[in-house]
Amino acid sequence: MKRNDQTEKPTERFQGTATNFSLGAFFCVEIFQILYYAILVNGMKQENGVRKMYKACIFDLDGTLLDSTWVWEKIDIDFLAKRGIAVPADYMQEIRNHNFITGSKYVIERFHLNENAEDIAAEWHEMAQEQYDNVITLKPGAGAFLRKLKAQGMKLTVATSSTHTLFEKCLKRNGIYDLFDSFTETHEVERGKGYPDVYELAALRCQTDTAHCIVFEDILKAVQGAKKGGFYTVAVYDAASAQEQEEIKKLCDRYIYGYEELE
Repeated sequence: MKRNDQTEKPTERFQGTATNFSLGAFFCVEIFQILYYAILVNGMKQENGVRKMYKACIFDLDGTLLDSTWVWEKIDIDFLAKRGIAVPADYMQEIRNHNFITGSKYVIERFHLNENAEDIAAEWHEMAQEQYDNVITLKPGAGAFLRKLKAQGMKLTVATSSTHTLFEKCLKRNGIYDLFDSFTETHEVERGKGYPDVYELAALRCQTDTAHCIVFEDILKAVQGAKKGGFYTVAVYDAASAQEQEEIKKLCDRYIYGYEELE
């Protein structure tokens, strides 16, 4: 009995296999990337049965990526001591919520200083510059984590209360400056980090909406601001904000003690 002549030619079978392999590899890569973005920060959330994929990460600098809060504590102590003022118990936590200009206005009002806000801001900047240029390092694992995100196509951006002239050399010295797509500073928006403004502008500069961004922060006020904007928020432990730890844990979407937890 003669069979139907549907036998594949060897070359046709090989070509089909190659095509299937290529398509399979493509879809494997696509699936891997989707799962990587979602799982990387334990950020896989179910919304109507659909998994979300994050496209951008917004990082604070001081206390989040940079091991630098000790510098500001020293500056605050020295600044007030120069004026014969003892550091109040709540001062360190309060001043961390400000940038240079709003912080200088805060100390003028609180301590009734007969000084100019711009002059105080310049004094702080000068006191900090040497440390940023030559001393301050990254938090353990931060550099490797950023490079891993970048290699996977994630957009990276900074949202900080610091100034570009202060942090630029520090980030370059630590080898991470060129990993970022953009930088946003709180002086560019109307309200500080207790509100979502700076994170929303950072997301806009990444051409990404709030729903597809992850914010990394270390202090309670900043986590509150990011959550008000609807951002998925990862809180990073820092000794300077340890007394806020329990409140931060309740509010954030994920709390980490170190970036190795996200490997």
